[in-house]
Amino acid sequence: MPKVHMHIYTGWLVRQPIYLSWLLHFSIFSLFGASFGEVRYVLPEEMQRLSVIGNVAKDLNLKVTELDARRARVVADGTRQLCELDTGSGNLLISQRIDREELCAQATVCVLQYQLLLEDPLKVYSLVLDIQDVNDNSPVFATGEINLDLVESTILGRRFPLESAHDPDLDTNSVREYKLSPNEHFALEMSMEMNGNVYPELVLKKTLDRETQAEHTLIINGIDGGNPVRTGTASIHIRVLDANDNAPVFSQRVYKASVLENTVKGALILKLNATDLDEGVYGDVSYSFSHVSDKTKGLIEIDPQTGEVRVAGLIDYEEAGTHELDVQAKDGGGQTSHCKVIIDVIDTNDNKPVIEVKSASATVAEDSKPGTMVALINVYDLDTGNSGRVMCAISDNVPFKLISEVKNYYMLVTDDMLDREVHSDYNITVTATDAGTPSLSSVKLITIMVSDINDNPPTFTQGEYIASVWENQPVGTFVMKLKAEDIDDGSNAKISYFVSKDTNPEMSSFLTINSATGELFTSRLFDYEQSVYFQMRVTARDEGDPPLSGTCTVNVFIGDHNDNSPVVLYPVQAAGFIAEDMVPVEAPKGYLVTKVVAADADSGHNAWLSYKIIKATQPNLFTVDLHTGEIRTVRAFLEDDEPKQTIVILIKDNGPESLSATATVSIAIGDGLPVLKELFDLTDESQGADNLTLYLIFALATVSSLFILLIGAVIYFKLCRRGYVYRSTTASLPVFPTTYCPPSYTDASRCGTIFKDERYDSFLTTGSWRGDFRFGSNIDTDTLKKRSAAYQKNTLRRISADRASSLKVRAGHPCYMIT
Repeated sequence: MPKVHMHIYTGWLVRQPIYLSWLLHFSIFSLFGASFGEVRYVLPEEMQRLSVIGNVAKDLNLKVTELDARRARVVADGTRQLCELDTGSGNLLISQRIDREELCAQATVCVLQYQLLLEDPLKVYSLVLDIQDVNDNSPVFATGEINLDLVESTILGRRFPLESAHDPDLDTNSVREYKLSPNEHFALEMSMEMNGNVYPELVLKKTLDRETQAEHTLIINGIDGGNPVRTGTASIHIRVLDANDNAPVFSQRVYKASVLENTVKGALILKLNATDLDEGVYGDVSYSFSHVSDKTKGLIEIDPQTGEVRVAGLIDYEEAGTHELDVQAKDGGGQTSHCKVIIDVIDTNDNKPVIEVKSASATVAEDSKPGTMVALINVYDLDTGNSGRVMCAISDNVPFKLISEVKNYYMLVTDDMLDREVHSDYNITVTATDAGTPSLSSVKLITIMVSDINDNPPTFTQGEYIASVWENQPVGTFVMKLKAEDIDDGSNAKISYFVSKDTNPEMSSFLTINSATGELFTSRLFDYEQSVYFQMRVTARDEGDPPLSGTCTVNVFIGDHNDNSPVVLYPVQAAGFIAEDMVPVEAPKGYLVTKVVAADADSGHNAWLSYKIIKATQPNLFTVDLHTGEIRTVRAFLEDDEPKQTIVILIKDNGPESLSATATVSIAIGDGLPVLKELFDLTDESQGADNLTLYLIFALATVSSLFILLIGAVIYFKLCRRGYVYRSTTASLPVFPTTYCPPSYTDASRCGTIFKDERYDSFLTTGSWRGDFRFGSNIDTDTLKKRSAAYQKNTLRRISADRASSLKVRAGHPCYMIT
């Protein structure tokens, strides 16, 4: 932005009738949202406390209401705070006594630097106070009495330098003239030194006569140029001596020398030389200081005999850059002469740079853009020249940098995007180094905390969870605990759990979740026979603004309990009617008569069935296979055997607490029925296959490892699934008509009540793969919904309606049973 210069002249009255003009100089700079300007006020010293210097708000075009809102305050470069800001009115007020002589000594210009600091957003303005001198000090002579010894032979016109009056004020307020009390022997004249300062000299106008008047007493007044004027007085006591007509004479009127600050005590600075042409006691010269300023006292000493000027204390350039001393040479007769000694102090690099943090944000948001200001740093050095030039830097590998647009002021700003999850805080080391030899440096540690924003969603420890629940567990049973993590902080990391809205409403009612802990509990009873698996999605949401969420999938598998009894499918069991199976009277021993078919809605071991005859019309006439339910003849039929036989079969499952059912089989022995060779031969083949299997299992158990057994089992199950296991394909085998084939037991692989690797032979018996009955393959597979008594009654009615065709089982449609 362009610089704007404004010059405004006005004035104010501060209790005393003193009108002062002040100058306003205003400059504006723009830097990353912060503005810097300068206001210069010219004001007199010794203003009363709480006097108004100026209205800062008006001069900087600020609203008074902004001052409190933005926490405006005035800060100093050093530790001296002489003014304060009234945020209610915008006035800059005097807070402490301002003494120009104390602050700036004899400096021509006395300028105090302050800063007006506003926060949120951060801005800084420069306030310069130009302190003007007022006549608040009277001239003071170092001693109230000046003693002079003059020889009566002193020639007329002889000049005797007198001690100057010292006035700390400047310019017109300092000493401007001297006046001497009226007398006839002496007059007062002014002389000028090389540096422009004037001092009084006593001039002899009339010859002295010791015998007439041995002593003279005069009064000298030092008068300054202030308004009103101030004066200081001293008495001059002149003693008239016998003739000592030569005074000491310095080789130079002004001596100049230089000394390094911090020079050791006793070091020689220079040697003065004054000679006196008199002899004896009148020729002996002694040296002394006639005037020493307050800042020089105790720092420099002079040897009265030799005139050597030496260091007597700690010389500090920052306290005073130049020391001026008035030296007097006095002989034994009382004659004196004066000279000026000017000692320049050479600055050395003995002050470390000073680092002051004027304003700093304790925290910075992690989404802050690069260039965001976090601190304002003031760096300065009390030394001068190269020793006072300061370079500032910060530690490496931090996403911050320093920018300086105003001398000695640095802005600490972000240099990159921040991430609290990577670095939650930064310890930034600020190093200030001067250009002196050797260089000195200072360090300051600034801690910046990165505040969190909600930029990370909750994440589950697993994308998918697998849970197992047994059926029939009570409502409220603990299932598992889900866990999600959020690397944010505070409320941004507080997580609540709930079932996702995209979950099937029916499935979402199966489980409840504790929103605080993520624990899952059952909300209903599960039935394995209705559902073996379901899936639901769970959402974890944090409490950030805006909130973020993450999801996971929960796969729930329901475990089976033995809660279903076997169901007899064939022969159909109905009150008052049992279907009869026909067997030829010529059937030999081992002839396949019929087969009891039962199913269990459970799975696995709970569905393995075994068959046993518990009641028969004639014992030892028929036998039932333990695993397949096949009923065969034990012997050939005799003439006295009953033509109708009834057998009661007990069917038990293999659950921990087995459940059972009974099946009543009615068998009619008929004449004229052909004996099917296949039903007889297969018995031996089956028995032989059984024996071969036992031998094979025994051999494998003794020579094979578990690995080979596992491979064999896998191959076996694959063959079972693909239907490559032995099945009788003879068309003449007995066939159950479709009326005896409930749709629910056709294809076990699509039962829908167990997992894929458990569905084969789920409702049949072990070893049933060798069965000889065949069921059709075009029947529905739902085993659980059609197991009711109503369904069985309907089946019975259909069987009764077509009993004639059911007796001719061979004529029915092929209906293979997968066992």
